[in-house]
Amino acid sequence: MWLVVMFDLPVKTQEDRRLYASFRNKLLESGFLQLQYSVYGKPCSSEENAMAYRARVRQWIPPKGHVRMLSLTDKQFGRMEVYIGKRR
Repeated sequence: MWLVVMFDLPVKTQEDRRLYASFRNKLLESGFLQLQYSVYGKPCSSEENAMAYRARVRQWIPPKGHVRMLSLTDKQFGRMEVYIGKRR
């Protein structure tokens, strides 16, 4: 199972940038991998493990911006198609 966190956080002020960096660093320190700008994923061993990480991420969410979380099975995640330019 994979937990995917997608976010759009403001970076207009120095405080916004600090909160953005803190949120991002907490994701990285918890083992999330950057899949794309503002999209991070973490493999989880079970649904319960994914729920525990969801609870952690909820605690880190800054007061402004948008954060979305999505759980995917390994099979669903494995069907993701990745293109860089026109090459796969």
